[in-house]
Amino acid sequence: MIVVLMGVSGSGKTTIGTLLAARTGTMFADADDYHPPANKLKMASGQPLNDDDRQPWLEELNRVLRGWLAAGEGGVMACSALKEKYRVTLSAGMPAGTVHFVLLDGSPELIAERLAARKHEFMTPKLLASQFATLETPADAVRVVNDREPDQVVDEILAHVKAGSAAQE
Repeated sequence: MIVVLMGVSGSGKTTIGTLLAARTGTMFADADDYHPPANKLKMASGQPLNDDDRQPWLEELNRVLRGWLAAGEGGVMACSALKEKYRVTLSAGMPAGTVHFVLLDGSPELIAERLAARKHEFMTPKLLASQFATLETPADAVRVVNDREPDQVVDEILAHVKAGSAAQE
């Protein structure tokens, strides 16, 4: 099972991803940890990344996902994956149905509250509007509203992913 938890900053990707990985006994990777220093500096200054900034980062994340597959391991990755072309890059070279994208959703107000309550290395609340504007809601991803206890959100994700995997067999 390889799951990419996607969504805007503050949607709960790290919290839910850590719990999902623990419950499934798989690896967890936070895509933010793979950003090069130049991307982090740009975001910390309040400037959104452009597609050219993101492409090498997405290719590195794809290598991580392909590594899990090659090793016969599952994993959970927290990654914004806001555009369809980003998701194509993330899943490149992977058999169809191998990567399950799960959109963690929530109202702009709820997510803004979460961002205001936390300190992040480079993601500032000023970038939230640009992230919502960039988000291309995927047609083929599971959409889960993250507005309740994390265990309940993980239960819903597992039910959807298991159902999707069973349908592909």
